[in-house]
Amino acid sequence: MLKAFFKDIKSNMLIKLASLNSIAIIIKVSGGFLTSKVIAVFLGAEGLALVGNLRNFLSSTQALSTLGLNNGLVKYVSEFKSNKILLGKTVSTVFLLGFFSTIIVSLSVYFNAFTISNAVFGENLDYSSIIKIAAIVLPFYVLNVFVTGVLNGLSKFNHIIVIRIIGHVFSAATTIFLIWKAELYGALLAVVIIEVLLFLVTCIAIVNRLSFTSLVTIDSFSFRLTKKLSSYSIMALFSAFTIPLVAFLIRDYITENLDLKHAGYWEAMNRISKYYLLFISSLLALYVLPKFAEINTDEGFRKEVFSFYKTIMPIFGLGLIVIYLLKTFIIQILFVNDFSPVEALFKWQLLGDFIKVFSLVIGYQLIAKRMILKYLIIELSFMVSQYFLSCHFIDVYGIEGVTLAYFYVSVFHLIIMLLVFRKALFSKKQNYE
Repeated sequence: MLKAFFKDIKSNMLIKLASLNSIAIIIKVSGGFLTSKVIAVFLGAEGLALVGNLRNFLSSTQALSTLGLNNGLVKYVSEFKSNKILLGKTVSTVFLLGFFSTIIVSLSVYFNAFTISNAVFGENLDYSSIIKIAAIVLPFYVLNVFVTGVLNGLSKFNHIIVIRIIGHVFSAATTIFLIWKAELYGALLAVVIIEVLLFLVTCIAIVNRLSFTSLVTIDSFSFRLTKKLSSYSIMALFSAFTIPLVAFLIRDYITENLDLKHAGYWEAMNRISKYYLLFISSLLALYVLPKFAEINTDEGFRKEVFSFYKTIMPIFGLGLIVIYLLKTFIIQILFVNDFSPVEALFKWQLLGDFIKVFSLVIGYQLIAKRMILKYLIIELSFMVSQYFLSCHFIDVYGIEGVTLAYFYVSVFHLIIMLLVFRKALFSKKQNYE
């Protein structure tokens, strides 16, 4: 049985992609470790919390600019890659919609920079210049997302991974340099200008390899395709607003009921979580979404889900155990001694992440098959539960309560996903409706 397990791993395409993608993840995590250490030394927990607030704001703004079209772009490019006419309509429609939305969002952010700065950083801090720069570089982010989405849909995984590796190196180097030169302002500046660097890296990587300009024409814009893409927009925009908003509200609740330093501890735990979840999230975006988009039977869906569970989850689970055992060492490496309270957050955060990945894999079928109503209900229930349960547990258990709430909500989320897809996962029904 053990021999068959390793044989399956050796021949599995998912594992091969995971191995290649691991190189990019290792480089990104290494860069993230360095930047986290620099932030901890120069800015402390309070600075880390403010950087987190800016990231939450940018996540929502960037999603609004792209109209949440990226998942739809990946699906239809993957579906139409052998049909140049339909491929051209897909790329043209997405790029033109993104162009107009980005112009509107950029101008709105730029001319309301002071108000936004007060909301993100507080009335005592004026970083409106950072908000204005973010508005200016927003088009570069959108272009980078869409170009990468086309590459993903065309299964150009090697291109994407090379782009990510180079981008991660530039990102880490730029962030460290700016923090060294300008401390908190430099850290905030790095968050917004990295998008320009990533876009330049993408352009250099694909030059003379793929011609996107020939695919994008005004005449190829399709209103019919826009209607189909709207489902992906609604789902993506909903998550893009609710997830950062809930994180911001929880961080604000921690700040008011504990202090800004404790909010920084939670942000530190989130950064660590983000690093090891990169391995999973990148696989889901690169492999699972395009794969689910091509599958039209319950049997195929069931096979891919359990293949992921059998090949990836044991490795992921083992990695989480190692992280937990080394949590004291990780905190010392990533941060400074003042961040020792973060150690108490590891247990429930790691358990919550492990459970959450099981539901995330299944949940990509909601996106691939445009199950918009189910998606919105499940996501809304998850977000609302996480906020109110976090507030309650923070009052009872202090900062550890926020990760305990995350674990319980992750279990709840998995149960809901299993109930929704119980027939597809556990019955013999063949055709996917």
